Amino acid sequence: MRLSAILATAALLVGGLAAPAHARQQEEGGAKGPVGWDVYRRLDRLPELPVGVQTKQFSSFDRTGDNNDGFEGTYSCLGTTEQGCVIAEHTGAGEVQAIWFTRDGGDVTRTGKITIELDGRKVVDASLQDLVDGRLGAPFAHPLVGNADQSSGGVYVEVPMPFTRSMRITTEHNPLFYHVSYRTFADAEGVRAFDPADRAQDVIDRLRAGGDPKPALPGARTQEAAIDLAPGASVRVARTRGSGLLSGITLRLPQAEQVLPETEADEGRAFGRDGSSEFTVKIDPANDGVRLTRRIDPAIGRQVAKVLVDGEEVAQWPPSALGAAGMWAEESVDLPAAATRGKSQITIKNVFVSSDLDYNEFTYWVDSAGERTDTVDVGDAADEAAHGYRIAAQTWQGERTFAFPMDAAKLAKVRAAQEILQGLRLRISFDGRRTVDSPAGEFFGAGHAMMPVRSLMFGVDAETRTLSAWWPMPYRTGATVELRNDSGRAIEGKATVTSAHRPMPGNAGYFRTQSRSGATTPGTSWPFLRVSGAHGKFVGVSHTMRGPTTRNYLEGDERVQVDGSRTPQIHGTGTEDFYQAGWYFNRETFTTPFHGNTAHLAPATGCPANGDCTGAYRLMIGDAVPFAGALTFDIEHGWTNDVEGVYSSTAYWYGSDGSATSRTDALTVGDPASERRHAYTGQGEAVTLDSAFEGDFRNPDTLEAVHRVTGEPVTFTLAIDRNNRGVELRRTSDQSVAGQHAEVTVNGRRLADWAQPLGNTSRRWLEDVYQIPASVTRGQREITVRLTPRTPWSAASYTAWSLR
Repeated sequence: MRLSAILATAALLVGGLAAPAHARQQEEGGAKGPVGWDVYRRLDRLPELPVGVQTKQFSSFDRTGDNNDGFEGTYSCLGTTEQGCVIAEHTGAGEVQAIWFTRDGGDVTRTGKITIELDGRKVVDASLQDLVDGRLGAPFAHPLVGNADQSSGGVYVEVPMPFTRSMRITTEHNPLFYHVSYRTFADAEGVRAFDPADRAQDVIDRLRAGGDPKPALPGARTQEAAIDLAPGASVRVARTRGSGLLSGITLRLPQAEQVLPETEADEGRAFGRDGSSEFTVKIDPANDGVRLTRRIDPAIGRQVAKVLVDGEEVAQWPPSALGAAGMWAEESVDLPAAATRGKSQITIKNVFVSSDLDYNEFTYWVDSAGERTDTVDVGDAADEAAHGYRIAAQTWQGERTFAFPMDAAKLAKVRAAQEILQGLRLRISFDGRRTVDSPAGEFFGAGHAMMPVRSLMFGVDAETRTLSAWWPMPYRTGATVELRNDSGRAIEGKATVTSAHRPMPGNAGYFRTQSRSGATTPGTSWPFLRVSGAHGKFVGVSHTMRGPTTRNYLEGDERVQVDGSRTPQIHGTGTEDFYQAGWYFNRETFTTPFHGNTAHLAPATGCPANGDCTGAYRLMIGDAVPFAGALTFDIEHGWTNDVEGVYSSTAYWYGSDGSATSRTDALTVGDPASERRHAYTGQGEAVTLDSAFEGDFRNPDTLEAVHRVTGEPVTFTLAIDRNNRGVELRRTSDQSVAGQHAEVTVNGRRLADWAQPLGNTSRRWLEDVYQIPASVTRGQREITVRLTPRTPWSAASYTAWSLR
């Protein structure tokens, strides 16, 4: 669909929504920001910075810091019930936002049923495969759900599901690889529990239509400017004065052509050690030898097999050269005339000798007497039967869609587009301060090439070479949009910027990006966003990667640490998993409103330096990561940051200067003076623990301290800021005993239980947070906390952080 048609369709949909109803819901959720379907209906509220909200994740990550993130499902179950494997659980108010799984190449049938219980009610109780295939119907419909064909090897659910008291997600069988991202709220004010009977068809229609997803902007005006930039030159394309909102930016870059490689889908099989394949083919009896050619996936290197003709060994496939993932390769072997002359057919048997993994085969071609005399289409049942095909010790069967090398003219066009997309920079200033300075292509999700993108907040119409973004960007006194040409060629085109006058909400942050590029550093994760001294939220990233053809740089896990916590609130299982795909993106490139793999290039299709190039994006809208004072959002390159690569990334976030939290008091358990100062009461066994926090595999951050393990009530008092907007109580504990649970009373008021289902016997230190609502703490100078354990309870310290 052309961009103009997409925008027109989106405008009709936006105009058709009932504005009065949305206006009534505007403040639903209060300081939490939009909750439930308003997450998508009120994207104009995206700049609002929430208070008393945290985004967390359960996942199957390897608790030892190694790379066993789900291969055997060792760490996938928090516990088991009669329903199966518990993969997520929370006590208190919150919202499930993003669920992802993979196994068996993306087929999740063997996981069985998934049960989602909110506030004690089953809102989903169905086959997981049926759920992600969309068979349950709206609201569980594409693109709010997707299967492995739609998400390149992974399956996902992006339906916002709020709850007021509790959440539990269970799978019938161990799911192997998974993550569940969810938000937690300090209280249930303004939260309405998810109702699966609400089909939210308006949301689904809007997501399917593409274009600007925000409500219509009254009084909007558009500024247009020509782009005519010599190398090193800059141009201002728009300026506004007064309080307002930038709601859309579009660039048309006619020189950046879309060049698509020729691709072909082919079914195939593979066999491993002690394995073989056999088939019969026609040949010309007058041959002077036969040439046998096979199509392979060259990402599996050093494939060697013996070739037998009618039971006699006559040749050997040479070790295949390691090639680029996603590219087809062909290799040939000559069969001697002594084994073929005078015959009208021969039976060929390939016998495994060695390989980096296994021996794969997709199509065989047979040439004899100067002509093509037969073709064997491996994986096609009818063709296999016609050729008497048999396989032993099979290790894989499936379909691949790979590309063929481009000619020199096409490669030149790809590289010209890359130079423009990577060399043109978009710069935006709000109220006199530049907060956006990013490569234009990456900003719009197209860092490697002019490829189609249909995300929720930006898009690329590759046919018309038009890039658009719809982030809401508020300001108080004015905004300026500029372009700078850091490439080596002149760039021409057109820019349009849409804005409107309106007050900037007091709780809104400025739209910002953090872009960086360069070689990865051994032993150090790649930083998407590192910020301190600010109140904000992370809402997404566009990521441009280059690494070895093995693609093992994609083994890297993302990790997110909020407000200085030593324990990640989000700990992923792999790079393509973060982008909600699987198995190194084992299908074609794809784009959805929430995530995508927009480009996969090999040297023969535009990736430089004999490498593998991957472009991806992930938007975190409902599962945006709020922070009150600091955020570190990193991703590994390779499973222990040991794979060399060249990365570029642009993180999208909203923020305001100054921290919105302060540490107002801390109790050290086991320190008699600290216990006296904080009126600590409680018994229990004193244990000295020297262990590490979860995080990087080589994380040196160990801690030797005393903690107490108790089953008796504990009380203590902590000082807080009287003008607080709630308090976060942070505990440092030993999580070697999983599932710690305590009843909580603060200032005499019974609150939700403190239930922590996590556990780790290898990296035992844990920092977790209990959110105390402002209704209990506002106007108070201290809190008295009483914890009544329902399980053994561990603590080395308690720290009060007052929110402002």
